Amino acid sequence: MATLAHGPASSSLRLASPSLSPAPSVVADVAEAAMSGNVFNGNLALDIFHHPALRRLGESLEPTPTEAPAWSRAELAGRLCELSAGVDGVLLSVGMGLVTDAQKDGEPVAWVSASHATFFPPDAAACGVDLAALVVVQVNDGPTAGRAADVLLRSGAFGLVVLDLGTSAAMPTPLQGRLVQLALKHDTAVVCLTTKKPDDASLGSLVSLRGQAVRRRSRDGRRFTCRLTTLKDKRRGPGWTWQEVRHGPDGLA
Repeated sequence: MATLAHGPASSSLRLASPSLSPAPSVVADVAEAAMSGNVFNGNLALDIFHHPALRRLGESLEPTPTEAPAWSRAELAGRLCELSAGVDGVLLSVGMGLVTDAQKDGEPVAWVSASHATFFPPDAAACGVDLAALVVVQVNDGPTAGRAADVLLRSGAFGLVVLDLGTSAAMPTPLQGRLVQLALKHDTAVVCLTTKKPDDASLGSLVSLRGQAVRRRSRDGRRFTCRLTTLKDKRRGPGWTWQEVRHGPDGLA
């Protein structure tokens, strides 16, 4: 399988920002219900805890699986995840590994890019990605990418939504909350690719899994080991690793 490099994004589908208006927040939903009389007890301070998007402290959200961990769509389904790395291109390689895994299981995939350049299609095809079945959306920044993902998730049509945020790694917490609930509702893996160091802050506390990826060249110079280490995992706990070996495309330095 090939590693990936960024390329021109001129062929990507663009969505107009006005069509990506966010839905009401969790608190707004509860407040609206209280004002209309559609509440459980008539007490907003109590009724807010009955909202499905909220949990009490100490309540287990994600039971620990019994099978061994793997970097796969099934592992990340129903979760908001973040994968970070430097600027060596390993993010695209590991991200496309998820795309091929989802497509092999018959799951539709959407790729939302907030970077000025997106993946290089020939490299993606060399990795086994079915480009004809991949929905690609090009936006200007991280918050707009999140709102695009919100629209895609509400359709219930996708098993994996990847947000290539690059250095535009900022997304409002209410928007992240909506993505979490939609991921749970439709059993969709939502994965944000961010360019940052391991000690940099994550997107937020709602991120269920955060991993850091690195790429190492083999001695023969033609193969690369892509290694992922989990810095945070609400299901299993941090520290588990995953790696795969890929062949670099011609001309990769």
